Amino acid sequence: MFFKSPLLAAIIVASVAGTAVQAQRDAPFTVSETGATYSRLADAVKAVGGNNATIVIAPGSYADCAVQTAGRITYKAAVPGRTIFDGGICEEKATLVLRGKAATIDGIIFQNQRVPDGNGAGIRIERGDLYVYNAMFRNAEEGILSADDESAEIVIDRSTFQRLGRCDRGLSCAHSIYIGYFGSLKVTNSRFEKGNGGHYVKSRAPRATITNNSFDDTQGRNTNYMIDLPAGATGVISGNVFVQGQNKDNWSAFIAVAAEDKDHSSNGLNIHSNSASLAKGVKRNTWFVADWSGDQLRIANNSLGAGLTRYQRR
Repeated sequence: MFFKSPLLAAIIVASVAGTAVQAQRDAPFTVSETGATYSRLADAVKAVGGNNATIVIAPGSYADCAVQTAGRITYKAAVPGRTIFDGGICEEKATLVLRGKAATIDGIIFQNQRVPDGNGAGIRIERGDLYVYNAMFRNAEEGILSADDESAEIVIDRSTFQRLGRCDRGLSCAHSIYIGYFGSLKVTNSRFEKGNGGHYVKSRAPRATITNNSFDDTQGRNTNYMIDLPAGATGVISGNVFVQGQNKDNWSAFIAVAAEDKDHSSNGLNIHSNSASLAKGVKRNTWFVADWSGDQLRIANNSLGAGLTRYQRR
């Protein structure tokens, strides 16, 4: 005869649940398309190979890193904001080194990336398209750093960049975001704050869309421009809120165009409907846009606080 025992049933359920939790801890990286689980992110990436796949990452803090050389991979937090990559570095570059066809990052936190050359990043994108959503980059040398791929695009949306950048040790500066000669950069609905040096956004892409973001430099230290387009660019910068803090390495402008090279035309670069001001208690005279390009920029309908001049051609 079979007797039902509520206590026994509860024990069995708890045991099964505990086993499932332990399994998730032991193999937190799941390839959605196959259901296969892995204990190391690199093994999951290797299993995907040149295919298209999503790697779902269980909540937790990981010192893992991975190099993607092929395929289109989505790296997705099972619970947004509860998957943290903490300090893991591959190839002395970044937590994720990407040179496949494309990569998407969704809901992941990257923190504490540092390397000997001072360019430790959460993401190093070397080739292929990159899409970043609902991510956070903090307390590292760089958030996102790229090589060059003029055929690819980078899109960043609803993400936070905090306590990033550096200019020390006699090394070239690092920045919250530093994009090389990619085809285009789009940054929307994101927050930049508390920089530790360098620029908040630096991009050599010929086309830039930077809209509806917050650049809060109030607690920044030894920072430089909010947006630097050092080789020139076309596109649009609009709907952003900029606040420049006291502790600057270079406070001469909020936005700089073609300060280093004139590799791209900046004709028609449209800078409009932004709000820019100095932080409370900061008293200086500076420029909203400093332009070395010699091209015809469109700068209109921006709300500028005390001490700011609209435009300076250099």
